[in-house]
Amino acid sequence: MNYILYAVPFFFGLIALELLLDRWRGLSTYRFSDAINSLSAGVLSTTVGLLTKVVGVFAYTVAWQHVALFELSASSLWVWLFAFVFYDFCYYWNHRLGHERNVLWAAHSVHHQSEEYNLSTALRQTSSGFLFGWIFYLPMAVAGVPPLVFLTVAALNLLYQFWVHTRHIPKLGWYEWLFITPSNHRVHHAQNAVYMDRNYGGVFIVWDRLFGTFQEELDDQPVVFGVTTPLASWNPLWANVQFYVALWRDAVRAESWWDRLRIWFMRTGWRPADVAAKYPQHKADLSQFVKFDVPLSLAQKCYAGVQFSLYVLGGTLLLGLGNDLSLAQVLLGVAWMAVGLYVLGVWLENRPSAKRLEVLRLLLNLPAAWLAVQLGLLASQPLLWTLLLGYSLLSLGALFWTPRGENAVPA
Repeated sequence: MNYILYAVPFFFGLIALELLLDRWRGLSTYRFSDAINSLSAGVLSTTVGLLTKVVGVFAYTVAWQHVALFELSASSLWVWLFAFVFYDFCYYWNHRLGHERNVLWAAHSVHHQSEEYNLSTALRQTSSGFLFGWIFYLPMAVAGVPPLVFLTVAALNLLYQFWVHTRHIPKLGWYEWLFITPSNHRVHHAQNAVYMDRNYGGVFIVWDRLFGTFQEELDDQPVVFGVTTPLASWNPLWANVQFYVALWRDAVRAESWWDRLRIWFMRTGWRPADVAAKYPQHKADLSQFVKFDVPLSLAQKCYAGVQFSLYVLGGTLLLGLGNDLSLAQVLLGVAWMAVGLYVLGVWLENRPSAKRLEVLRLLLNLPAAWLAVQLGLLASQPLLWTLLLGYSLLSLGALFWTPRGENAVPA
């Protein structure tokens, strides 16, 4: 069962509830473009996951079949409880090293780039975590945890983490000693020096207490959310490659071949001495921290919101079809989602090329739909073409009616 798919309506329902709480309590924990960017990263991640999840599943299954030390039964309750705790232990180390090693942080940093903290941040996930993440869970295969149990507890672990991404819930007393809570996870998303690289557990905070990575949220140290090297973009594709590009640039600039190789696996933030001297990086003063933003008109926001809703529906459809899709169908779906979300990011940044790219995207919808029909992803029905043509014409009309704001990001 795809638990994430069935949870999607609850995710958006709780986001709506949090927005109402914001208004009721006079808080402002959401910004339009930031939330759309976080959700776009999540939609892209689940779509790309249709291609990449096979890496981890295949590696886990092979290890379980050939090197498992025990035969654990999926019909035993204690196996499920053991697997749930064991998974969080493995997640702790995956998560911790994801902060402590350059190449792993390149993937995980996507989740931390938002400068807000709300339930949309929980859905902000990487599209490249599949590269190394599967390695950390092989001990579960060796212990004999069946793949079905592993996949289920992985989904439950991820679902638990959703609710802790909020600023509306205070400390929870004794619960803070055993479990991850909104308070101790707010610490995890901070860029304050006192809070950085702390509280890695997914469900249980006990691992952090055992291994010395726990930090309590302090009343006199308000959390500043985000990363010390800001993304400064609303583009989910750039969000996923930003730190990889930074590492590559430093590797190319380094004079030593040894430095070019080891930079990827050194502690996060490590740079070759010659590169650091020639290309210094300046960290922002948190006392003067200014969140990245590009002002948009209400019309621009409405247009972006409507277009993004289409991609949420498309991503949900692809996730629902899941294993029934052929490789060609998945590739088409991923390409359609990536192009659309990229153009949406350009729109949110109010770049001069935004309208031209949006026209191109709308024009490409028709050949993309035709190809989807040929591949069997969509049924060939007159209603489909009528709706698609109507949507494209209405969008083009709204596009040219929507004025471009003055405060735009330059080309």
